[in-house]
Amino acid sequence: MQKEKNIDELAINTIRMLALDMVEKAGSGHPGLPLGDAKIVYILWQYFLKHNPKNPNWINRDRFILSAGHGSALLYALLFLYGYDLKREDILNFRQFGYRTPGHPEYPEVPGVEVTTGPLGQGFAAGVGMGIGQKFLQSKYSDIDYRIYAVCSDGDIMEGISGEAASLAGHLKLGNLIYVYLDNHITIEGDTKLAFSEDVGTRFLAYNWQVIRVEGYDDKQIKEAFFEAQKEIQRPTLIIARTHIGKGVPNKEDTPEVHGSPLTKEEVLSVREGIEWPLDKDYYIPNEVYAHFQTITKKGEQLEEKENKNKIINMVKFPKNWEKQIKTVFSGDSMATRKASGKVINELAKKLPNLFGGSADLAPSCNTYLDDGGDFSFENYSGRNIHFGVREHAMGAILNGLARTPGIIPYGSTFFIFSDYMRPAIRLAALMKLPVIYVFTHDSFLLGEDGPTHQPIEHLASLRAMPNLTVIRPADANEVREAWIAALKNEKGPTVLVLSRQNVPVVDRKKYNSEENLHKGAYLLSKSKNKRADITIYATGSEVHLALEVQQNLLKELKVEVINVPSFELFAKMDKDYQREILNRKTKKMIIEAASSFGWEKFVGGDALYVTKDDFGASGTIDDLQDAFGFTVEKIVKRIKKWA
Repeated sequence: MQKEKNIDELAINTIRMLALDMVEKAGSGHPGLPLGDAKIVYILWQYFLKHNPKNPNWINRDRFILSAGHGSALLYALLFLYGYDLKREDILNFRQFGYRTPGHPEYPEVPGVEVTTGPLGQGFAAGVGMGIGQKFLQSKYSDIDYRIYAVCSDGDIMEGISGEAASLAGHLKLGNLIYVYLDNHITIEGDTKLAFSEDVGTRFLAYNWQVIRVEGYDDKQIKEAFFEAQKEIQRPTLIIARTHIGKGVPNKEDTPEVHGSPLTKEEVLSVREGIEWPLDKDYYIPNEVYAHFQTITKKGEQLEEKENKNKIINMVKFPKNWEKQIKTVFSGDSMATRKASGKVINELAKKLPNLFGGSADLAPSCNTYLDDGGDFSFENYSGRNIHFGVREHAMGAILNGLARTPGIIPYGSTFFIFSDYMRPAIRLAALMKLPVIYVFTHDSFLLGEDGPTHQPIEHLASLRAMPNLTVIRPADANEVREAWIAALKNEKGPTVLVLSRQNVPVVDRKKYNSEENLHKGAYLLSKSKNKRADITIYATGSEVHLALEVQQNLLKELKVEVINVPSFELFAKMDKDYQREILNRKTKKMIIEAASSFGWEKFVGGDALYVTKDDFGASGTIDDLQDAFGFTVEKIVKRIKKWA
C-alpha cells in the first residue's frame, strides 16, 4: 500500500507540474485549478473512470467533462499522460495557434475532450444532456452502462443555467451523473463571500441530488465518495470537495491572484521545492510515472476488446433513401408553417426512431410533440418527447449533450424571441459542429397581440451572423418539409427552422417553381411575365406570398420577378456562377422581410427599397400591425410606384 501511495503522489505531482509548466511557457493560462485540484481528478481517472485512450470514441466509455474549462492545462496533462493522441509538441505549445491545446477545451479539436467548455455552466448542462441520452440508449440497448462525470467550479455553480439543468436532472432521477464541485471559495474578484453565501449542498438536496462532502486532499474520503456515488442509481450525485486554489504557492494560495495568471519564476521554484521536484527540469515526467499511466491505458484497451467480443450494440442509423420516403404534401389555401412542421416531424419520427426532443414548455404552440413517441421520464426512459420545462438556457446546452450521444438526433423548440436565452449554447453547437435542430416559431411581429416583448426583430440577422449555423425560414408548408430534410442532412453543424404562428398560403407549385429549390438557399420563384424584369423582390418566409401578390398587382405597369431566399447559409454553399445569377440582376431591387434589414446588403447593395422592420413592434391584431408597419399589398405597391 505504501508503494501505491507513493506512486499516486508522484503521479499527482507530475500532473500538477506538467500543467504549471504549460502555463509558464505560454505566459498565460490558469495555474490555480491544476495545482489545487489535481488529486481528486487523478483519483477519478485512475480508479473510477472507464475509458480507453486509444479509442476516445468508444461508445460505452464514461464521459468526463471539465466544466471549469479554464483549468484546461490539467485536462491536457491527463490526456497526454494517459496516452491520448496529444503530442509532446501540443503540450509544449499550450494555447498557441495550430496546436491541439487551446485555452479552453474544444471538441472535436482535442482527442478525449467530450464537449467544448469555457462559458461557465455550459459543460454542467451539456453533461445533463449526455445523462439523458445515456438513459434513452440504455432503454433500447441494455449493454449501455456508462456514467457521466463532470468537474465544476464556483462559477459553474453560480451560473443560472446550472440550476436549471440540475433541477431537471434531479427530477428525471439521472443516477448516471456524478459531478465534483471544487469548493475553493475563490472567484476572480476575490473570496466568494463577496457575492455568494448560499448553502450549495442544501440547494442540490432540494433538486433531489445526493450530496457528499469531502476534504479535497483526503484519499480515503474521495474514494469512498466515488463509491457511494456509483451505488446511487436514482439520484445524480454532487461531491462537494473543499480544495485550495493554487495549493503550494507561497502567499498566493487561496487568493484570486493565482487563478488566471502565470506565476513568477521564484514562485515556481518554491512550488517545486515544496514537493521536492527537480528545480531545473521543465516538463519532467519520471519513468515510473510513464509506466504507471500505461497500465490504465492497457486496461482500457482490454476492457473495450472484451466488451466488443461479448456484446453487440447496433446503433440506429438513417434508413437508406429516407428523404425520399417523406411524402407529406400540403395543399389547400393556407397553413401556419409551425403546424406543417408538426405534421412533418411526426412522419419523420416513423422513419427515424432516434429522433428525440421537445420544447421548453411550448410543445402545443410549437407543434413539436411526437404523437407516438411517449414521454421521456424516470418511469419511461424510452420516451422520445422530453419536457424541458420553462428552462430555455438549459435546454440549449442539454441539446448539445444529446448531440454528443451516438445514435440520437436531437431537436428543441421555443418561440423565436426566446432564442436569446439559448444563444450561448447555440454558439457552442456551431463551434462544435453539432447537428442540433432548433424549431423556433412565432417568427416575427406578425404574431400580433402578445406585443413587442414576444415579437422578434433582430433575431434573424443575429443568428445569420453566427458562423456555421444554418438558418432556414421556409415560405410555405411544403418548404417546411424540405427544410426538415435539409436540417437532417446537415451533419456538420446546427440548423434553425424559423416558422410562422399565422397561416400563410400554400404556394401553387404548378404555377411557381418547386419547393425543392429550398436547398439552394435562394431561387427564382416567379419570373417576370417578360424576359427582362424591372424590379426583383427578395423575400423570405411568410412575406413570400406578399411578394407574389405585389407582383400580380403590378403586372400591367411594371415587370416584377420574385426570388425566395429561405436560407443565406444554404445559398452561400452554391457555386459562384449560381450566386451571381441570383445576385446580379439587372433590375432595381427590394427586400420584403418582417424583421431587421441588417445583413441584406450582400443581396441588394445600398441602393434598394426595404420593406423591413428596424424598430420594435406593438400589440395589436395582425391586420392592424401589417397596415401600421407598411406590410400590405396596397402600401408596398404605392411605395414601389413612387420609387420606380
